[in-house]
Amino acid sequence: MVASAAKHSTRDTPHPTPGGPAVEKQTTTFSISDLAREFHITPRTIRFYEDQGLLSPRREGRTRVFTRRDRTRLKLALRGKRLGFSLAEIAYLIGMYDTARDKNTQLTEFLNGLQQRKAALLQQREDIEAVLQEVCNFEQQCRELLLARAAGRAAKAETRA
Repeated sequence: MVASAAKHSTRDTPHPTPGGPAVEKQTTTFSISDLAREFHITPRTIRFYEDQGLLSPRREGRTRVFTRRDRTRLKLALRGKRLGFSLAEIAYLIGMYDTARDKNTQLTEFLNGLQQRKAALLQQREDIEAVLQEVCNFEQQCRELLLARAAGRAAKAETRA
């Protein structure tokens, strides 16, 4: 089947219920190219996250088969990267997502990480603004020196004439 956002396959697998007949349960899966297309990344990036233990697709022959869980973990990893978290921090937060019974702990850890990242970004912005001000000052000094030299050459030319 084809979804609007990404091509994926839907497999019907039996899901036994206690004391009852097997019930059909749909499991959505994705190929590596489906996820690469959806998230605008390369398959190599996905394989890198797999190598780092963030994703664990099952194999059908040589083909990787990703589940919704893998898709969610990839989405979280890419979001963490975009926010500037290290790979270790991303792995820690995703690990909490998998094991946390109480989501408050995970949210608190994520909030702490966000606050630290925000503080670092604010410091970087302050540093960049200071450097930009220095650059502007040096540009102005260079322009003034060039104007003064041009005026000096013009005055010498008038004196010679």
